[in-house]
Amino acid sequence: MMTRTSEDFPLRRRAVVEALLRDRGDLLVVAGLGAPAWDVAAAGDSPLDFPLWGAMGGAAMIGLGLALAQPERRVLVVTGDGEMLMGIGSLATIAASAPANLAIVVLDNERYGETGMQPTHTAWGADLAAMAQSSGFPVTALARDEEALDSALHLARDARGPVFVAIKIRAESPPLVLPPRDGETLKARFRAALKLEPSQ
Repeated sequence: MMTRTSEDFPLRRRAVVEALLRDRGDLLVVAGLGAPAWDVAAAGDSPLDFPLWGAMGGAAMIGLGLALAQPERRVLVVTGDGEMLMGIGSLATIAASAPANLAIVVLDNERYGETGMQPTHTAWGADLAAMAQSSGFPVTALARDEEALDSALHLARDARGPVFVAIKIRAESPPLVLPPRDGETLKARFRAALKLEPSQ
């Protein structure tokens, strides 16, 4: 089976994330390490963003913990296919926990973007949305083009969760837009945005 080329996917990552976060209100966003964090920052850095500078494979579980701790707030995880594949077992835990306020959006360019654009398993046919569905997610979607994107973004923003949306995007490397790099600063500003006391 041959891997596809970047031109096979018309959707562009920055445009997808900008649309996803437009008029976001008080949406809490966990951004997986690497390009998804840069995409979220490019859409407008916010104290309600928690970008990961490491912990590959952990974005979905961090989102789960946040959703359970903040059940009245909508939590969105934006991550990549490589990061999601590393944490694939988390899907079963999330489905079993059934947080109604959690959505996971995977930007799937079928590449490990931070290490040289090597193909991920999704380039060879692994279907992340199908994995989420078989794990027990009640709402899943796969978007490959503009026609499917609007519905997928609506699910991610509004549907009762847990929601899993995979969006096929072009393999590209747009200019870096980096969020704050200091972990302590990110933690402190996120806690302040949530109005948490230091001891909580």
